[in-house]
Amino acid sequence: MPNPHTPALLTHDWSMGYPMTLRSVRLARLHTRRRLTMWNWAGDLDDAVLVTSELVANAVLHGRVVGHELWLRQAVLEDGRLSIEVSDPVRAFPEVKEWAGGETGRGLVVVSRVAGELDWFLRAEVGKTVRARLAAGT
Repeated sequence: MPNPHTPALLTHDWSMGYPMTLRSVRLARLHTRRRLTMWNWAGDLDDAVLVTSELVANAVLHGRVVGHELWLRQAVLEDGRLSIEVSDPVRAFPEVKEWAGGETGRGLVVVSRVAGELDWFLRAEVGKTVRARLAAGT
């Protein structure tokens, strides 16, 4: 797993806190589409929105702690890749396991297939961050 603290030059950087409710998933999708359109990001906008939606939904469903919110950060790196980070207050890492049917349980499988990279790391103050990186367009 790459070092989460390796500096990378950014061309755009944005973050926002959200309450730990399912309504935040829709808001994060809307904010992502708007932000990446404003930035004129060259990658697949629908893939970025999907990855953001899945990571925020996982944080809401599995990382909820009373009195805390989740944080979404998006940054376009110097090479054009998009970094999507979702932080929540729970220190347990997610499991990426093949989907066995049913209505839930496939979010991280989808993210791992759509994103070029998927990793996570503990945060010094509280909880963890799950990070996906998507390639820029060709």
